[in-house]
Amino acid sequence: MLYFVLKYLHIVGAAVLMGTGAGIAFFMLAAHLQGKPVVIAGVARIVVIADFIFTATAVTAQPITGVLLARNIGYSLLDGWIFWSIILYLITGAFWLPVVWMQMRLRDLAAKAARENTELPRQYHVLFWWWFAFGFPAFGAVTAIFWLMIARPQSLALGT
Repeated sequence: MLYFVLKYLHIVGAAVLMGTGAGIAFFMLAAHLQGKPVVIAGVARIVVIADFIFTATAVTAQPITGVLLARNIGYSLLDGWIFWSIILYLITGAFWLPVVWMQMRLRDLAAKAARENTELPRQYHVLFWWWFAFGFPAFGAVTAIFWLMIARPQSLALGT
C-alpha cells in the first residue's frame, strides 16, 4: 500500500510540475504578446502566486517521494535512469529558481508601467526574453525526466 501511495504522490507531483510550468509559460507569453502593462502585471502577479503554491510544493515533494519510492522498491539512486533523472531535476531547478525571480521582476516592472501609464521599459523586454529562453532547457529537462520515469532504460546504467 505504501508503494502505491508514494507512486501516486510522485506522479501527481510530476504532473503538477509539468502542468504548472506549461500553464505559466502560456499565460505569461499570452499576456506579453498583448503588450498591455496592466494585463502583464495582473497575469504575472497570479503566475508568481501559482509558482509558490503549486510549483514550489511539487518541487519539494518530488525528491522526497522519489527517494522513498526508490528505497521502497530497492532501487539505488545511482541506477542509471534514476541518477540521470536527478541530474536533470537539478538542471531544471537551476533554471527555475532564476525564472521565479524574473517573474517577480517582470511583474514589478509591468505594475510600475501600468501605474505610471507608460510603456514597458527596455529592461522588461530584455528580462522577458531571458525568462523565455530559460524555459526551454527547464521544460526539456522535465520532459526528459518523464521519459526516464516511464521507460526506465537500462542502457543508461552507470559504468555500462
